[in-house]
Amino acid sequence: MKLTIDRSAFLRPLGHVQSVVERRNTIPILANVLLKARNGKIQLTATDMDMDILESVSCNILQEGSLTVPAHTLYDIIRKLPEGAEVSLEADSENNRVLVLAGRSKFTLPLLPADEFPVMSDEELPCRFSLGIDDSKALIDKTRFAISNEETRYYLNGIFFHASKTSDVPMLRAVATDGHRLARVEIPLPEGAKEMPNIIVPRKAITEVRKLIDDWDGDINVSLSQTKICFSIGDIILSTKLIDGTFPDYERVIPSGNDKNMCVNCNDLSEAVDRVSTISTEKSRAIKLHLSNNNLVLSANSPESGTAIEELELNYNGEMIEIGFNSRYLLDIANQIEGENVEFSMADPGSPTILRDQEDTSALYVLMPMRV
Repeated sequence: MKLTIDRSAFLRPLGHVQSVVERRNTIPILANVLLKARNGKIQLTATDMDMDILESVSCNILQEGSLTVPAHTLYDIIRKLPEGAEVSLEADSENNRVLVLAGRSKFTLPLLPADEFPVMSDEELPCRFSLGIDDSKALIDKTRFAISNEETRYYLNGIFFHASKTSDVPMLRAVATDGHRLARVEIPLPEGAKEMPNIIVPRKAITEVRKLIDDWDGDINVSLSQTKICFSIGDIILSTKLIDGTFPDYERVIPSGNDKNMCVNCNDLSEAVDRVSTISTEKSRAIKLHLSNNNLVLSANSPESGTAIEELELNYNGEMIEIGFNSRYLLDIANQIEGENVEFSMADPGSPTILRDQEDTSALYVLMPMRV
């Protein structure tokens, strides 16, 4: 294999594929990126055996061929080359090396044969539909903060997608929870998604897809089965295994009888929570909300750090209520509110609270209280 390619044209797909490769690998070939030069393009492929990514970019091919090289090392080399550099790659099969040249820079990297690289499974994915870029970002951004990091509850380590109905209107829902907070977002059900199975997309795949759509402004083509999902984003194809588990019945967590409703400016609330939580202990991050006639008092106290109190004015004429929350969880939800005001629906100090964006009915958040 021998080719030349512009440094910036090579860097972008390399950045995408090396992100999938795990830093620590017991299987050497999985630390490598597969490069295939043919038909005027170089095709890059990487996998961690659960997820794989494939991307192509145009280049000047002097000799077609395939090889694999260490993904992170090659990426770091290309990243550190000067802007506008022309990169030359040439295989030295006899010595199992690949030569990387750019200006006065010369690197020699070890290579492994392309036929040792894992073959991607070509599974039939019967359910196919398209997602707009704004809908894709909303489904991910407004839920992924609530994904659980607890590996023992592996079925919570991703976003749950399923077809549902709201007021008899078919919707596609995305749900994530870690047991302390829950995020649910819905969009009109895309054409072709009516028969989709309930699926849980792993956190790592969600993270990689979100990075990829930052540079894309078209639709995303999705195809899936009960065990695998594939995202086509322009010239990029990312496939991943789905989490093999059953997502809990989240509807049971969403309360229906909360009768104490307050509406408060989201920015004012976020800043007040951030200030007051400076005093709360690092472990609990607890703050207390005292809600009475047109007045909200936020407070925190710690034996080591002292106390903090801040008042906010708002429209509230219901019963007095004191309720505690984890300040970080509260701020995570507030960060998803795009409108001016956030609505709280509470029942009592021991029951879940519902939070909504006053200007966006598609998203709903549930926050569990804590003893303060």
